[in-house]
Amino acid sequence: MFCALFALGAACLPPTASAAQNAFTLSSTAFANGGLIPKVHECTSGGGQDPAKRNESPPLAWSGAPAAAKSYAIVMRDLDNNNLIHWVIYDIPPATASLPQNVQHVYKPPVPAGARQIYYRGSASLYGYQGPCSPSTVNTYEFVVHALNQASLTGLTSSSSTQTAARAITAASIGTARISGES
Repeated sequence: MFCALFALGAACLPPTASAAQNAFTLSSTAFANGGLIPKVHECTSGGGQDPAKRNESPPLAWSGAPAAAKSYAIVMRDLDNNNLIHWVIYDIPPATASLPQNVQHVYKPPVPAGARQIYYRGSASLYGYQGPCSPSTVNTYEFVVHALNQASLTGLTSSSSTQTAARAITAASIGTARISGES
């Protein structure tokens, strides 16, 4: 609240709408916060032959990030499976405010230029996104975009673990926004 002192008292005004609009937010055109993550974003490693499952990362967009952000990183976790990390992408340039659907599964994807991804546990050949893989239960998956105080996380390499990357990202984070979905 903004309060101004006048000769006979104080007058307080509610926060302006522009202050609320500057909140750091993360969204996806694929699913609403708390909604169902479409099958196209589910993993293909479960042995099933469902052609709708394509292990494509969802499109994500963020706004209202701290002005001091020098880069971004995204960490995706399965909240119902010991916070298992399914995706880490970092060194996302500060001018970037979104990721397209299906970021390429390589250490250095061409989009967004300059970004790097960590390989998913158990498979050094699968860099990047590993979609929901809960065949018999519905789990909650959380995507968190971090605004970072560094342009590059130079301590991370193509062989860094997801846990090491998540710790480095948390240490450099100056703000976060999140969205979750169920699958």
